[in-house]
Amino acid sequence: MVDVANSVTVPGTVTAPRGVTPRLLLSLFPGADLLGRGFEQAGYVVTRGPDTLYGQDICRFSLAAVSRAFEGIFGGSPCQDFSRRRRAPPTGYGVKMLKEFCRLVTEAEPDWWLLENVPGVPDVEIAGYTIQRFNLFAAECGVQQLRNRRFQFGSRDGRKLVLQRGTMSQNLLPAALASEDTNRRRRNFADLCELQGLPRSFRLPGLSRSAQFRAVGNGVPVPVAYAVACAIRDRQVTHSLGLRLCECDCGRPVTGRQRLATAACRKRMERQRRAESLCRGRSQGPEGHAWHGHTDSAADGHERDHVTAICFDFEKPGINTATG
Repeated sequence: MVDVANSVTVPGTVTAPRGVTPRLLLSLFPGADLLGRGFEQAGYVVTRGPDTLYGQDICRFSLAAVSRAFEGIFGGSPCQDFSRRRRAPPTGYGVKMLKEFCRLVTEAEPDWWLLENVPGVPDVEIAGYTIQRFNLFAAECGVQQLRNRRFQFGSRDGRKLVLQRGTMSQNLLPAALASEDTNRRRRNFADLCELQGLPRSFRLPGLSRSAQFRAVGNGVPVPVAYAVACAIRDRQVTHSLGLRLCECDCGRPVTGRQRLATAACRKRMERQRRAESLCRGRSQGPEGHAWHGHTDSAADGHERDHVTAICFDFEKPGINTATG
């Protein structure tokens, strides 16, 4: 894996690599980069951007000099401000990092981008991209934990992802967490790595024990990353098959007169419409802005209302944000 954050000629600016292959990707907010490992397993070449884990600042990072160098950009931005576990008011850092992600996508102009976070993350819109949003449980990808993540996929060609979801086991372990090292009933590090799809011998040299626990616990389980990476890699093929997909954007195929794949999809669409109606009724953003709301699935698998009234309006070179 190439670390582009350490390959610069101007501070914070990446120089264009020679002989760039069309399957070159950039990983933002990588940490231990479990997400990147899934893409590597799917056949991509992954480069790593800056991360606070290694004392680097994404706000000083620029991709303006390498526009169109990457096929795709992906990342899991900090989620603490959007987590249900949070008891204190949001700090604003989560929204700030979403803006940085979108700034870099706007600068680099990749064919597609993927943003991963907790279900409560605000919806993101970037001009020029068709966006598909879906939740994915780790257990649907063969991982023995009930961990639910929100993915937002933007593409220039508008081709959506067809996701291969398995049947969730009834015998699941508690979800891996960044706070494993502070939990009295914590797993040992080898067990945590195994649960996240890493070798039991995995280590992050140079980091403290607690930092390694946080980095691995924060990551996307590698099998989940691999499943999404394969869906992105194969979307041209699945698109050519002429499959009709569920209207809720979950990536499940539908047949006949079916519009929604499952009862949960129907419930999600109903609550999505209510959330959007509520947002329009409560908030009127500046001209050119659009308010977004969505529902999500809780850790127990049940749908719950969640309205997000954060608006993103992305333009070159600046990004305007409004809240309500």
